[in-house]
Amino acid sequence: MSTETLHKDTAHAGEHEHHDSGSNAVFGFWIYLMSDLILFASIFATYAVLAPNIADGPSGKDIFNLPFVLVETFCLLFSSITYGMAMIAYYKGKKSQVINWLGITFLFGFAFIAMEIYEFHELIAEGYGPSRSGFLSAFFTLVGTHGLHVTSGLIWMAILIIQVAKKGLTPKNGTRLMCLSLFWHFLDIVWICVFTVVYLMGAM
Repeated sequence: MSTETLHKDTAHAGEHEHHDSGSNAVFGFWIYLMSDLILFASIFATYAVLAPNIADGPSGKDIFNLPFVLVETFCLLFSSITYGMAMIAYYKGKKSQVINWLGITFLFGFAFIAMEIYEFHELIAEGYGPSRSGFLSAFFTLVGTHGLHVTSGLIWMAILIIQVAKKGLTPKNGTRLMCLSLFWHFLDIVWICVFTVVYLMGAM
């Protein structure tokens, strides 16, 4: 067997091995998302039970600012679109476009978190903290848990931008981009449920 043939076989074997490890990583991440889905389902169920328990505090329609939350929602939905553009750029091999779209996605996600923190601050400043009633306790837990997930996604995204900038669109970075894509779109779906169940129904 020639040296050239040996090198080709070795490269092919390495590529096949990485493809398998990448597929395993994505599959493992799907399992993680299913466990996260159970977590959010449990918190939603808790919220459904505690939502009517307002004690002497306010109800949702007394404190929710729907136009503000709608802008917040659009920030997260637009970030899902821009992340999709980043993935399209990745499949086209456009490194600079991937970085740019990830940067825009990060800004939308950061705006979402900033607005959520502002909302929490305003509620607590008015005396509507999580200890005020069962409803507010469940509200802060549900919305806050989602916010922590988005924050972890932003940290992951910032690290990934640096990795792509330094090492390029390697197969390993491609796997990371795919996993983060699943995570980010999952958080968008969860937020749509939060917006519908907590804000829209709560404001009625």
